[in-house]
Amino acid sequence: MKKNKIQNKIKEILQTSIKINNCIIEDQTGMIEKIVQVMVNAYRKGKKIVFFGNGGSAADAQHLVAEFVCRFKKDRISLPAIALTTNTSLLTAIGNDKNFDSIFSRQVEAFVKKGDIVVGISTSGNSPNVLKGIKCAKEKGGITIAFTGSNGKKLSNLADFCFVVPSSDVPRIQEIHIMVGHIVCELVEDILF
Repeated sequence: MKKNKIQNKIKEILQTSIKINNCIIEDQTGMIEKIVQVMVNAYRKGKKIVFFGNGGSAADAQHLVAEFVCRFKKDRISLPAIALTTNTSLLTAIGNDKNFDSIFSRQVEAFVKKGDIVVGISTSGNSPNVLKGIKCAKEKGGITIAFTGSNGKKLSNLADFCFVVPSSDVPRIQEIHIMVGHIVCELVEDILF
């Protein structure tokens, strides 16, 4: 690619991201606020937050757990959060002995208590293991939150609260998910501390 073509592509990607962010400013700030309030209320009641997803969404789950447990911007007490994507022995045992679709639901069954927050992250919104994990969380009395993209109807219809990125472009969805995750972490931290 020539230099001008590369720069034009960079500008195009950034402009697309800006357009998506503007849509979120118009349509999704209320949902982000609801997610923050649900998490704050859960923490005030001594509950925990459980995150999971596949691929890049698994990395986002782990990243956000680190922000809650360690710190975001303030030195404060640790907030209880776990990612169901980190124990390779569990993931491979469940995948092998049960099936891959059960890797999150089996852990939800073990770790989630009534009133805990369960966050399923799926750019497509159609990942069978994420859907099954959210269903199991609801059965256990968990409060379910989903992060997905515009094609994620299955997940958005299943979760109690759903943040939907108005795009089907996976890289843009992932970028927005972590940005909104950081917004949520910052606001939860500000309200609690």
